[in-house]
Amino acid sequence: MNSYGIIQFTNTDRLFTELNDFIKSCSPSMIYRIGTGEFTDSLMFDEITGLGFNLIQYFSQYNNIFFELKTKSSNVDHLINIPSKGNAVIAWSLNTPHNIAYYEHDTASLDERIHAAVKAIDAGYYVAFHFDPIILYQGWEDDYYNVIKLMQEKIDYEKVVWISMGGFRYHLHFRDILRDTFPEEMMTVYEMFPGIDGKYRYFKPLRIKIYNFMYTHLHAIFKKAYIYLCMETDYMWKEITGKDFNSSEELEQDIANHLNYRFIQKNTILY
Repeated sequence: MNSYGIIQFTNTDRLFTELNDFIKSCSPSMIYRIGTGEFTDSLMFDEITGLGFNLIQYFSQYNNIFFELKTKSSNVDHLINIPSKGNAVIAWSLNTPHNIAYYEHDTASLDERIHAAVKAIDAGYYVAFHFDPIILYQGWEDDYYNVIKLMQEKIDYEKVVWISMGGFRYHLHFRDILRDTFPEEMMTVYEMFPGIDGKYRYFKPLRIKIYNFMYTHLHAIFKKAYIYLCMETDYMWKEITGKDFNSSEELEQDIANHLNYRFIQKNTILY
């Protein structure tokens, strides 16, 4: 929302050179997650660029790497017939139909995203889901519960590797951009407070309510998935999950241990 135009990098030769260097630095005894789509949609132009196809095949050589493509689209048909998928993960950002209609214009509907996830699973992929940002409004609990129930009805829980949750948050200078982009938005009308990173968040008791609600329902259904919080405090982690990490590295190690135990069938590393 705060940038204009789309940049598509084409120097993929450099990308794979750097990936080769990264692989050489990896420990064969460790599990790694490599993600895309944090700042854009991984599959926006992927059927044109072919980058996802090439990356999936590249990482399929390594049994200890989970490679993630993250999207709000249903654009997966061009990835279905890739012969070597390895531990590739196609992930969807999910929200309620209300929030998708208000804030995610020109993206796939909730039903379309879930249907695409089913196709990905049927084709042999792992999947993941990201509830970030969770945006509150009157009736949010019923609506988010219905999203989770739809997932339960359609998605094979055995193939869900991780699920993240993050409450809506923003830097103060971003508020005017939000209000200009969404004149009728209700995101910034809740009482919110700045954290140590300068981002405004829902009040702590409200965040606890949000995460307890989501975690309880998700964990009851998706028993194999690692469920984690995004951009949250140590206190919140302890309160919701019972876990306490001193660093991002400790968190990633815990996720790696979980993936190894739940999803890696053989400990054979192919490089």
